[in-house]
Amino acid sequence: MNINFELYKVFYHVAKNLSFSLAAEELYITQSAVSQSIKLLEEKHSCQLFTRNKKRIALTPEGDLLYKYIEQAYQFILIGQRSIAELHSLKQGEIKLAASDTICKYYLLPYFKQFNQQYPEIKIKVINRTSPVCIDLLAQGLVDLSVINIPDNFNNNNLVIQNKRIIQDVFIAGAQFQHLKDRPVALTELSKYPFLMLEKNTVTRQFFDCLVTAAKVNITPEIELGSIDILIELVKIGLGLSFVTKEYVEKELSAGNLVLVNTQAPIPSRSLGVITHKGVPLPPATLKFMELLEE
Repeated sequence: MNINFELYKVFYHVAKNLSFSLAAEELYITQSAVSQSIKLLEEKHSCQLFTRNKKRIALTPEGDLLYKYIEQAYQFILIGQRSIAELHSLKQGEIKLAASDTICKYYLLPYFKQFNQQYPEIKIKVINRTSPVCIDLLAQGLVDLSVINIPDNFNNNNLVIQNKRIIQDVFIAGAQFQHLKDRPVALTELSKYPFLMLEKNTVTRQFFDCLVTAAKVNITPEIELGSIDILIELVKIGLGLSFVTKEYVEKELSAGNLVLVNTQAPIPSRSLGVITHKGVPLPPATLKFMELLEE
């Protein structure tokens, strides 16, 4: 099927805005030209891409399916344009990455600082989402790279993992739980205490659920949070136990504000890593940032 790619460009802007008039403004063409382009594209595909109800429009199932692919293609084209613009100089450019707020604070922050000192003109755009969402953002071409906690079931032939870093999870408690310190504790004993955990849509929570399920222990959190920092603060004041990455609580453990709870069965380590799209070359600025992470 031979279709003018300008039609897909018009379709992208209409689908993104769900508005013919806004698409016309962004493309600097008339609204009539937008309507004609959409009509021609629908004829080429022999289906309706939008439903029209007075002044409101919506994507049909066929339109929604097409938009998912066109959006990815459009983002990849933008990456190509950025790469050409940045090719001969790092005095301009942008890095687009996705990572959780926890990974940004406890892992990426010093790299952001160092990179900004070396290349102050390069913008760093960060999208804070959970690791599973960061994977989806990369797959859609919406970011150059994602820094994530690697899920056990990670399997995407289009994405590649780089710069793996081993992390270790531990059980922690407030200073009020000193009786749990300095002795190996069974998970069955820990299940008797109140637990505070990250939400289910995080890799850390998924790892925890698999761990206790494999041990045939039932631990149902009384509080679920989206922020590791708030979770740690609530554990410090004695609201319950939790399960976090050890590197994130080293200071609190050293100061005695938190108690490390050792388990009888060792907790497997897991990985934090950078993932990139196998089929999409990284822009020069992003390559420089990747080199920094490898040092």
